[in-house]
Amino acid sequence: MAYPLMEHLTGNGFLYCGKYYRVSSELTQSLQKPVDIRTYYETIRVKDGVLLFAEDHLARLVNSVKGLEGFPVNTSKILSEAYSFVDLESVRDGSVRIVLTKESLLIHQADIAIPGKELFEQGINTSLLNWERKTPNLKIFRGDYKTRVNEKFREPNSHGLPFELVLSDNEGKLYEGSMSNLFVIRNGQVYSAPDYKILIGITRKRVIEALRRSGLELQTGMFTPEELDPSADAIFVSSTPFDILPVRYIDDHVFGSADNEILKMISRMYQEYTSEYISANRRV
Repeated sequence: MAYPLMEHLTGNGFLYCGKYYRVSSELTQSLQKPVDIRTYYETIRVKDGVLLFAEDHLARLVNSVKGLEGFPVNTSKILSEAYSFVDLESVRDGSVRIVLTKESLLIHQADIAIPGKELFEQGINTSLLNWERKTPNLKIFRGDYKTRVNEKFREPNSHGLPFELVLSDNEGKLYEGSMSNLFVIRNGQVYSAPDYKILIGITRKRVIEALRRSGLELQTGMFTPEELDPSADAIFVSSTPFDILPVRYIDDHVFGSADNEILKMISRMYQEYTSEYISANRRV
C-alpha cells in the first residue's frame, strides 16, 4: 500500500538528498503524497541538541535495509547530515525523522506528541488492537498497518482517545505498543515479549541497562490483560519520543502502574543513563 515519505512535518525546513528546503517549497506537497516504494525510517529524539543513541538508530536502519534490499547505507554521511539539520533548525529538544529509500534521503522534524508531566505521574490511556505484525524486526513503512493504527487512534475508549495502542497477538497476549515496546512487572520480575515478535526498540536497549543497574534481569513472557492483577502488576512502555511511560488503562482494564516502586526505580536509572549519554556526546 502506498504511503508518503513525509509525515508529521514540523519546523521551518527539511533536508532532501543533501539540500535544504523551506516547508513552503513545492517539494513539500510532493513528499507528502503517497508513493509505492519501499521506505525505511528512524525517528531520533533530540535532547540538549544531542541526537539520542543515534548510532543504534543508524545500525537498525542498516539492518532493515539489509533484510530486504541490501543497498549500501553510509551511516557516517547520514549522521553528519542529521547534525547539520539540527544546527540549521536550531533543534534543542524534539524529534528528527530520517527517511531512506534506495534513491533518496529525507531528514525533517517530526511533530510527535511528547507527554506532559501528568502522564508520567498518572499513566497513559491505551486501546487494545489485535494485530500480528509481519517481520517486526525490520522498520519499514507498511501502509495497511499504518492505516489501521491511525484509525484506531481516532476511536475513543471509555477514558477518551488513547495515547498509545497495545498490540495483542491471535492468542490475546500483549506483546508491544504501536510505537513502543511493552513491559510487564509481575511478582517482582520484569517481562517482555520474545525478540522475534517485536521491533527491538532503541530505548528498550537502554531500559534493559536500567534494569541491570537496578539489580534486575529481563524475563521473557507475555500475558493477556485478564491474566494480570490490576492491584499488584504494572505495565509500562518505552519509546524514543517519550522514554518510559506507565500504563494506566488498556481499554477498561485499570492498573496502578505509576505507583509501582520497581517502575520508579527503573525510570530513575534510565534517566541517569540518558544524562550520561548526553554529557558524553554534547558538542562544543
